[in-house]
Amino acid sequence: MKREILNARRLLCPMPVIRTQDKIKQMQPEQLLEVQCTDPGVMQDIPAWCRISGHQVLETWRGDHEYFILIKVGG
Repeated sequence: MKREILNARRLLCPMPVIRTQDKIKQMQPEQLLEVQCTDPGVMQDIPAWCRISGHQVLETWRGDHEYFILIKVGG
């Protein structure tokens, strides 16, 4: 399945969560969204928002000063 990419690099809290929320509103259930960030706080903030909003975090990983979250859009 093709995944959408959201570049939220160089944004600080709460902007990565807000951009994630805005992007998911444009997507269909079951689609995948990869959020790319540089703020380490997203590793807690985005999964917490997903639990509240009914979306599923499939995977998180870290790169060189970057953080990635793969989300499956809920219904």
